[in-house]
Amino acid sequence: MMGYGLTRNRWLMTVFAGLVVVTGLASRKFGHHLPGFIAAYAGDALWALLVFCLLGLVWNRLATGKIAVAALVISYVVEFSQLFHPGWLEAVRHTLAGRLVLGTTFVWSDLVCYTVGVLVGVGIELIWFRRMEVIPAT
Repeated sequence: MMGYGLTRNRWLMTVFAGLVVVTGLASRKFGHHLPGFIAAYAGDALWALLVFCLLGLVWNRLATGKIAVAALVISYVVEFSQLFHPGWLEAVRHTLAGRLVLGTTFVWSDLVCYTVGVLVGVGIELIWFRRMEVIPAT
């Protein structure tokens, strides 16, 4: 894991986060054209990858491992929140933004998807971004 001293390129992280959003929305809209497994699980993995990207964008000097743990905690908390249905939260979930951000139905497999998505983010950061010399090797 990278330690202190790294600095993520905010412009590059913003572009990457935008690509993740577009890919995630496309996986939902055009899922019927994708293999069933990809259509079913890609959106959830990409959602967690976006959380990882956004946290890395905001805290661009924080260690990759800490960003990964925070992204997983946020993703899991959002998933477990779907077990609770107070009226105000259901009203939020009935909006497009609420559905996209908070989801609607708890599914155990989503936790696996979130883990995969965050691990993809870690892998990209450790391998691809480092090769581009965006993040110094530590």
